[in-house]
Parts: sequence; structure tokens; C-alpha cells
Amino acid sequence: MSTSLLGYNMPSPIIVAPTGAHKLANPEGEVATARAAAACNTIMMLSFSSSCRIEEVASSCDAIRFYQLYVYKRRDVSATLVRRAESLGFRAIVLTVDTPVLGRREADIRNKMIAPPLSNLEGLMSLDDFDDAEGGSKLERFSRETLDPSLSWKDVEWLKSITSLPILLKGIVTAEDARKAVEAGAAGLIVSNHGARQLDYAPATISALEEVVKAVAGAVPVLVDGGVRRGTDVLKALALGAKAVMVGRPVFFGLAARGEAGARHVIEMLNKELELAMALCGCRSVAEVTRAHVQTEGDRIRALL
Repeated sequence: MSTSLLGYNMPSPIIVAPTGAHKLANPEGEVATARAAAACNTIMMLSFSSSCRIEEVASSCDAIRFYQLYVYKRRDVSATLVRRAESLGFRAIVLTVDTPVLGRREADIRNKMIAPPLSNLEGLMSLDDFDDAEGGSKLERFSRETLDPSLSWKDVEWLKSITSLPILLKGIVTAEDARKAVEAGAAGLIVSNHGARQLDYAPATISALEEVVKAVAGAVPVLVDGGVRRGTDVLKALALGAKAVMVGRPVFFGLAARGEAGARHVIEMLNKELELAMALCGCRSVAEVTRAHVQTEGDRIRALL
């Protein structure tokens, strides 16, 4: 099941996706998640909204780490986070490009969500600065005041100008954007719809994956996240051209259940399920997983014509 991404070898194509506020699940937060990833020798993508400071996570273990970033109205905040990640040995920057503005999360608004403190933004900006006198979600107010709605391809160029780290773009779901991302110099693409929390009726990422893969034509690796719950889901993504898959909520749930051991168990369980699925499909390596191993709805429709 071994594969590689940006030159880093992994025992399987399963990566820990960036999700925020792990201390909501376990007191050790992202430190425990990073240790679980290190124990499984896989990559962990650390969210900008992690409960633990980036320095804590970096010193906790020797996991291969990528850092997930947003472009803020204040570019100095984004630049500072990039410099910190570089100095702490992070291997890549993951720029989220599907959130120039925050989607309307009605449950958060109804519940007047108060997001946990953003440790990595201490001294730079704070959720406490964005109390909403009208009620509703403080996260929505924070996002409205800090995220840059003018996010464009020029910002990818800007990010490349301030770091030598490879940049992956997270939130690509169309062939047009995939081609533009390659032209802009992205080192990899992540097919993601932000956990289906940004735009209602956006396509499932597994449905958008093949379009993006075909558009880049092997120029850069394509990853996918969203809805990966079983090893067979991983196999389907590989068959449709993904280099690797990213798993978010299941790792978070494992962390909530049993801490570091629970997060590690989720990764190991998915690895075992993928190994079994590959064996039953006659695949001796991930390279032998091909398009012929999956049938999509489009395939079924075309077969009837």
C-alpha cells in the first residue's frame, strides 16, 4: 500500500486532514493527533485553527507535517504563520481557497456558536475582538472581518513569493480551477468541498475527483477529502485517480473516544480495510488500482445508451 507524496514516503495513501479545535475532543488536542500520525508514519495537516500552538505540535513528535492556511485581509498575519511553519520544519503549506467568505452555517448561528480560542493567532488577532452584539455565530463575525473576499490567483503568486515550501491548494472541484492552479505553480491539489459546510448543493468530492484528475493530466498530485469512512472509500478514490486521501472527522471521533490511541486506531483500521479491499480486487500495490476497479453513476448511464 506504500506510496509517496512530494517526495515523502508513506506506508499507505491515508493522510490526516486539517480539522480545528482538537481539544474539544481530547485535552491533549492536536499533540495527541500528531503522535498518532507519527506512529502510523503518515502525514498530518495541521489546521490554522488548532487548539494547540504550532510550536507544541512540532515539538511533540517527528510526524511529517503540512500547515493549513487562509489568506487574511492582513497579509502580515498569513506571512507570520508561514514563517513559523517554515522555522518549525513543516514540509508544505496547504492554502484553503474555497473560503473567501464563510458559508451560512445556520446551526452555528442558531446556537450562537462560540469558537474555542485560536492559539496560533494569539498576539495577531483574537475572536474576542469580534463579539457580535446582534447575537449569532462569533465565528461568522470573525470570518467576515478577517478573511479576504478578494482572494484570487494573485494570492497564490504572493504566497509563492514569501516561501520556498511547496503549496497545495485545498478546495478545487472543477477542471477550470485545476488547470489555473497548475499554471499558478501549485505543487498539488486537494479536491474538497470543506466538509460540505460551505455551499449547499455543491458536488460530492468523489464526484468531482475524476474531472480534476483529468484536467491536470499528471502534472501535480491530486488528493481528495470528504466522506471517507471505510477502506473501500479509499480504494474508490485511488481508482478515480487520487494520489492520496485525507481523513478528518473519523480521526477526530477516534481522538474523542480514546485519545491518541483512538486516533491511531482509526488510521490503522482504515489501512487494514484498504489492504483487504485491495487483496479482494487482486491489487498487489496501489499502482495496480485502476479506473477499471470502480463504476460511477455516469458509467452506468453511458452503458444504457
